[in-house]
Amino acid sequence: MNDLEKLTPKELELLREIRSGLRNLGKFPSVRELMVVMGYRSPRSISVLLEKLEKKGVLQRNFRGNLKLVEEAGIFKNNTETVDIPIVGSAQCGSLAFAEQNIEGFVRVSTILAPRGKRHFLLRAEGDSMNQAGIQPGDLVLVRVQNFAENGDRVVALIDDEATIKEFQRRGEVVVLQPRSDNPQHKPIIVTDSLKIQGVVVATIPSL
Repeated sequence: MNDLEKLTPKELELLREIRSGLRNLGKFPSVRELMVVMGYRSPRSISVLLEKLEKKGVLQRNFRGNLKLVEEAGIFKNNTETVDIPIVGSAQCGSLAFAEQNIEGFVRVSTILAPRGKRHFLLRAEGDSMNQAGIQPGDLVLVRVQNFAENGDRVVALIDDEATIKEFQRRGEVVVLQPRSDNPQHKPIIVTDSLKIQGVVVATIPSL
């Protein structure tokens, strides 16, 4: 197994944002820009991920010490192995909304993002409470099925059969579902640790 196959979901997400910045802005995104789109509060978190990508040979520094993307890595090429991931409905990124568990269709996703042996599904995002974490209305979010999360993870949480996409923060026996939005109307949702986690968001597929 080579280093590219060992990339974590967060490293892959950061790579997508870097490539998006290069394509749309014509330059490598700054640490602060990456903090905003990744929903991080500390520049150190981004710096650590960048260092890991550099060690794995996906990024490298030029003679001036600036990072650049090694396109030859082939992570975003179309010849990777894929799996069919079901779209199972939508979830609000604002107020809570029920996520219908009816399969609307399938999307072919690289096994780098959705490794075989792990369960994944896709949800369509609605609302704008996670727009500063890289999730816009209409985007598809790729979710890895699991019933636990770490602080800072973007999760699909189920409360009384209502689903929402938020940032997970555990504070003692209390869990805070934190919005990441430039819209001040969105407020944190405070729940107990009996909250049902449906999965963790590992990637976002922008709406076309």
